[in-house]
Amino acid sequence: MAAPMKTPGVYIVEKSAFPNSVVEVATAVPAFIGYTEKADNKGKTLVNKPWKISSMAEFHNYYGYGSKPVFKVRKAEEGEEADFIQRGGDADDPTLDEYVVEQDAGKYLLYNSMKLFFSNGGGPCYIVSVGAYGKEDQTIDAGKLSAGIETLIKEQEPTMVVIPDVMRIAERADAVSVQQATLLHCGEKMKNRVAILDVYDGHKDRKDPDGDPIENFRNELGTNNLDFGMAYYPWVNTTIVQDNEIDYRNFDGDSIDALKGIIAADLGLPEADKQSDKQKEMQAQIDQLTKVNIADWVTGDGDEDEEKAEAPVKMRLLQSSLVQNSAAFKIIMDEAKNKLNLLPPAAAMAGIYTRVDNASGVWKAPANVSLNAVVSPTVNISHDDQQDLNVTPQGKSINAIRAFIGEGTLVWGARTLDGNSLDWRYIQVRRTMIMLEESIRLAAKAYVFDNNDANTWMTIKSMIRNFLNGIWKRGGLAGASPDDAFTVMVGLGETMTPEDILEGILRVTVLVALIRPAEFIEITFQQQMQKS
Repeated sequence: MAAPMKTPGVYIVEKSAFPNSVVEVATAVPAFIGYTEKADNKGKTLVNKPWKISSMAEFHNYYGYGSKPVFKVRKAEEGEEADFIQRGGDADDPTLDEYVVEQDAGKYLLYNSMKLFFSNGGGPCYIVSVGAYGKEDQTIDAGKLSAGIETLIKEQEPTMVVIPDVMRIAERADAVSVQQATLLHCGEKMKNRVAILDVYDGHKDRKDPDGDPIENFRNELGTNNLDFGMAYYPWVNTTIVQDNEIDYRNFDGDSIDALKGIIAADLGLPEADKQSDKQKEMQAQIDQLTKVNIADWVTGDGDEDEEKAEAPVKMRLLQSSLVQNSAAFKIIMDEAKNKLNLLPPAAAMAGIYTRVDNASGVWKAPANVSLNAVVSPTVNISHDDQQDLNVTPQGKSINAIRAFIGEGTLVWGARTLDGNSLDWRYIQVRRTMIMLEESIRLAAKAYVFDNNDANTWMTIKSMIRNFLNGIWKRGGLAGASPDDAFTVMVGLGETMTPEDILEGILRVTVLVALIRPAEFIEITFQQQMQKS
């Protein structure tokens, strides 16, 4: 409104010609919840405080590194599958010694999952640290993880929630309770984000003696807020942990003694008085396996500081020599590394969502995409195997991760857990709708308490139409023309009654034609008569 004119002169009045614009909200900002080495920002704690980062360098700065894994080597029990078999005894009476390599400590998954996320195209994300790694008690607390979810209520930007450490909770029922809390947070409390879930024991085959992990997951998850969640199976074998990140020092004291015997037997070393010079040299290296700390390499015969500086080099040389000379030791080290590289796929999928969104838009299905830093899925799924994963009477669709000859490991599914819903069956539909709703909601806040009249109605209608027209031009809505792709309705007698106006309610109805993937392609062949 122009200022009152009381003095003769020329008055300039500026009038807005265009409505406010709708800014498209970010669609790929995951929030990761779990345990970290530290949670510190220059002396201020970050425990249970969502904090935004954009790279592993920033993660290292605020949250440190991964926990130190500790392994043990022991004789396999009767009926237990062995990781390593060694021939023993003498030529006349050979025996087979079966060993198991198992991880005893340092089982936290968040750190390696973050590396997998960034390897697959991940970008800006939020971290919620629920505490530091336990030194002795390494129990993963379901209550702490659930409390970490609650800290995200005041954060509007995250669009995905991923909790890798859920898979290390001792009891499956407790893990499922955290996943249910995640779905509740996404689908009822916030309604602007989705939960990417892993399947507990998802590295196992569906015919595993301990039970079918898919059936257990479906039976226990419940039926609430399924359209805000998606799950992937199986877990994946990755290359996140490299050979130089693990050595003999990652085995406990008892296992060091076992390793010494295994290596000596593998090399066929005789008793000390019968060893050649080369065998004595190898025996000396085997004996050095007990030197797991820098102090163990300090003899006191020379410069102590110099010996301490040389200790890490000597450790690496010892590790390298034993790996090269003993096939048994190499197998054991590979088994330990492979167990660390076994990861649930949700973090990788968060990275793929980011990659696909940036390249094609949130309306593109995050499927038929290869996984980076992944060697193979832990379970080979065939065409027939996937039928039950994809389509079930209960509707809890599980997206398969499959290996294809000549193509590598691909994501071969694009459904939410609400697989029987025609509205919310597909991931891209749910995520596109979240983006549209959030973008328009935030833009419409500018008109709260404005006059509930035709001017405001037309302004809001134009604002929303302009936004949706831009999305349609980019391929985000289906239709040959804007009128086919969307409709915006607002006004008295159209979306509102006189009573609505008296109660201060302005109602806007937006109809959008969302894009669905071509999940099934049928090509029909039929013979025809020869024409020439």
